[in-house]
Amino acid sequence: MNNLSHRKGKLKIRVTDKVGNGVSNAKVEIKQKNHEFLFGCGGFDVMAYVLAKDKADEGKKFRSDSCMELFNYMTLPVYWGQFEPVEGEPLTENIRKTAAYLKEHNIKVKGHPLCWHTVCADWLLKYDNNTIFNKQIERIYREVGDFKGLIDMWDVINEVVIMPVFDKYDNAVTRICNELGQVELVKSVFDAASKTNPSATLLLNDFNTTPKYEELIERCLDAGGGLSAIGIQSHQHQGYWGKEKVLDVLERFGRFNLPIHFTENTLISGDIMPAYIEDLNDWQVKDWPSTPEGEERQTREMEEMYTLLFSDKNVCAITAWDFSDGAWLNAPSGFMRRDNTLKPAYHMLKGLIKDEWATNTTAVTDERGYVEMDAFKGSYEINVGEARAIALTDGECCHVKI
Repeated sequence: MNNLSHRKGKLKIRVTDKVGNGVSNAKVEIKQKNHEFLFGCGGFDVMAYVLAKDKADEGKKFRSDSCMELFNYMTLPVYWGQFEPVEGEPLTENIRKTAAYLKEHNIKVKGHPLCWHTVCADWLLKYDNNTIFNKQIERIYREVGDFKGLIDMWDVINEVVIMPVFDKYDNAVTRICNELGQVELVKSVFDAASKTNPSATLLLNDFNTTPKYEELIERCLDAGGGLSAIGIQSHQHQGYWGKEKVLDVLERFGRFNLPIHFTENTLISGDIMPAYIEDLNDWQVKDWPSTPEGEERQTREMEEMYTLLFSDKNVCAITAWDFSDGAWLNAPSGFMRRDNTLKPAYHMLKGLIKDEWATNTTAVTDERGYVEMDAFKGSYEINVGEARAIALTDGECCHVKI
């Protein structure tokens, strides 16, 4: 494995007696509670679980405990066409209830997306471009404001590289993108989000990893686009990118010195989608099973890709798009089979996150009562006998009285 020093920080602990004197040779148990790095998952299953769990036994069909045990970060769907199917009647409470549930479980939430030409609100098409643009900006003010404190991270605009030439069907966002231009639209939506929540993390997100996306990022940064991070989609239904492509993408987008989020990562455990399919949405099958051979391949490829990404200093988040099989495109893309049993990929990733990339250890205080060590960045539970405290890497010294 590559050097992971960039993933570690200083953990400082002091054990004292009741009058404040340092206690030497005290046994200190150190247990990592959460990572600074964002190990994420699409929150679609959890949202369905939360909204259904008060209705008979519907909520029990999904293993939310396994999902939330592994991940500390989830993406919730705020697609305009689904979020506000009727103008003026947004489904705000559905998102609010789910986001609050996740926050209670110490899981960070991102909203996806505020502006996109796909899954757009059809009722926008009756308006002229100026009105569409104003309603788009108003939507951003509303959503970013309404969820502030619950959702402080957003994919602000999605798939801008293809947006001006997207012609599969008429939509309101492509119309205004063509009139304003890519950079002006990006700048406008980022300005609206930033004004509403100045401390929010705001992403530009795209599946296009060619130089076209690099050029767009350059133009947006030159125009003062307000990007907090670069979002890179990595749906691999047609086969794993491979180490060479992963490293190439990291090098090319790393030159911007911005945090990189792998926002939508998919590796399947069944037959690979044919290479001739240009738009993944065009592959419609009734049955796409997970297979033992595919699960072995998924586990191997996922372990390599996560290791490469975690080793890169610019990457700060990885989101696996589907937790359960049969979600988007009916693909065997999750960590959990259709019968709710967990795949090998789940156990492999849990081993990395909870064991190999976590600091769980015991130490003994020095003559002044101190323990200092390098530890994976995040929050820690510190136990000395029955005394307990919470510590943060690179934070103030954690004091434990016994």
